[in-house]
Amino acid sequence: MHVRTSLTTLSATAVLLASAATATATAATQPLSAPHITNHFQLAASQQPENITVDHTGAAYLTFSFARQIVRVTPGSRPHVLATLPAPAKANTPNLGKAFVGGIARADDGTLYVTYATGTADLTGVWVVRPGGRPHRFAALPADGLPNGLALDQHTNKLYVTDSVHGVIYRLPACGGKATVWAKGTQLEPTTFAGANGLKLHNGSLWATNLDRGTVLRIPVTAKGTAGKIQVRATGMPSIDDFAFTGHGNTLLAARDDNQVDLVRPDGTHTTVLTPADGLQTPTSIAVHGSKVYVPSAAYMTGKDPNLLIARLGR
Repeated sequence: MHVRTSLTTLSATAVLLASAATATATAATQPLSAPHITNHFQLAASQQPENITVDHTGAAYLTFSFARQIVRVTPGSRPHVLATLPAPAKANTPNLGKAFVGGIARADDGTLYVTYATGTADLTGVWVVRPGGRPHRFAALPADGLPNGLALDQHTNKLYVTDSVHGVIYRLPACGGKATVWAKGTQLEPTTFAGANGLKLHNGSLWATNLDRGTVLRIPVTAKGTAGKIQVRATGMPSIDDFAFTGHGNTLLAARDDNQVDLVRPDGTHTTVLTPADGLQTPTSIAVHGSKVYVPSAAYMTGKDPNLLIARLGR
């Protein structure tokens, strides 16, 4: 999530580009190949995808950040709106000014969890949408914060949430309840705009990014469930947003709001594997499903053609 300049006026030309644009696969670097845009979204309707999760069929579930929507998308189809979160009487979201739907996680039974920031005490927090049900908030978070990334541990039935303004990670029961600060520290804090951002549970640790600091962080989950020491695993990636692991190892793909996707190796080195030449328009998150990599672009910085790109992953 990086929307410092996203609140500027977006021209009608952007809408035309969103419907007419096509991507030419010219820049993809191994292990990615054959990138192509499968879905173009409507900028005029605020269809700007912030975060993604994918089910076993390959269908994608996205948050449209400023439309306040949760949608289901199959490649090439129009988004099907599953829920629209209620608008605040007067949004006062830190750094953004408008209501913002951020991270998304999906349980095996189809339950969807999302973070919602409005700057108001009645709506800010974690929301849940059960299959066939209506969205409702089941955990409040501080209204002066910016809940963003979200990860679900189905083995312990816990949810983890980053707060990009307060620079902490919360934990709460996935059945609902009070959120408590699970991890905090300088490495999670912002320097100018947003700190802790993307979030994933992987190989017994919680991994996070810090947008301002351009870092990838690993936090071991101890046997007691507490946070271990925060480890900086990669640096030098300005505007890093969310990410996904490529397999069982610690290699990951990271979306960067400066319009690229990086491959980050376990030793912390990183290489650009997707660029605007592949169709990126402020990529915000990544999902890996088998041999496919899903990359939503929100067009926060470019102001044109929010989309969903899919590439082939060769491990």
